[in-house]
Amino acid sequence: MTEASAIVVASAGGPARGQGTARLGIIIMLVGMLLFSLNDVMGKWLVATYSVGQVLLIRSAVAMIILLPFLWRGGIRPLIAVERPGMQALRVLLSSAEVYCFYFAVITLPLADVMTYWLAAPIYVAAMSPFLLGERVGWRRWLAILIGFCGVVIALEPSAATLTAPALISILGSFCFAFMMLSGRALRGTPDATLVFWQLAGAGLFGLVTAPFGWVTPSAFDLALLGLLGVVAMAAHVCVNRALKLADAATVAPFQYSLLFWAVILGFVVFGDAPRPAMLAGAVVIVVAGLFILFRERRAAGKAPAAETRTPKGV
Repeated sequence: MTEASAIVVASAGGPARGQGTARLGIIIMLVGMLLFSLNDVMGKWLVATYSVGQVLLIRSAVAMIILLPFLWRGGIRPLIAVERPGMQALRVLLSSAEVYCFYFAVITLPLADVMTYWLAAPIYVAAMSPFLLGERVGWRRWLAILIGFCGVVIALEPSAATLTAPALISILGSFCFAFMMLSGRALRGTPDATLVFWQLAGAGLFGLVTAPFGWVTPSAFDLALLGLLGVVAMAAHVCVNRALKLADAATVAPFQYSLLFWAVILGFVVFGDAPRPAMLAGAVVIVVAGLFILFRERRAAGKAPAAETRTPKGV
């Protein structure tokens, strides 16, 4: 979902924080999710008039300008001398495909529908991690994964009327997001600024190549909105990063699902999209399954010996 890569899906780790600090982290995470939701609403509004490539180009350029002072402070070497260049390139490709799929899907689909498919990504990650990362998943998590997949099917409500190109592209985009998250797990040693830089660079390059084919000269107001996309997205990133410094990942991660609440509310208020009963039912199943997987991963991480470096056994 545009900036969905900032959503936390990692299991708990690090030292425990104080209750007051953790509470502040939760509040900041909720603010970050609201900002991401506003970013998505503006994106849906703009792609009704401008091509996805044009939106990506201007949004990425503005976000890059905001990021430059942080990059300048860290120097250029961390941007060039990256670990596992092949994996870095794959992550950039996946992030560009993910954001393109998101914007393409929200042109015609309600925001809540698209967000529901995207929030299933942690379930895909849990399902693929044993095969791609060698992580062990116990039977309880496999059951939750199966239930989560059922939730996706319920939300999709397969039929000739619902299996449209935007719906299928939504599913494809959520899988790209899941693979991008998996690649992020394999690149834990890469600084956040480096990951964000190349992610923005990839999306901006994609926009630069495709924007001329559907270019519409924006009005001054729309140009400001296009630039505001980058500002809001970077502000949301700052909130998420700050929340992770104030509270454990497992403490703030469940609040990522507030995205769905905002998608339903803002989608109805701004675009008049009434949520489908099947979408709401599927979303509940997906959220419950995702929270259970997060809970089991947290318990598994807590049981792992301090000196253990391999992935904990499935539970």
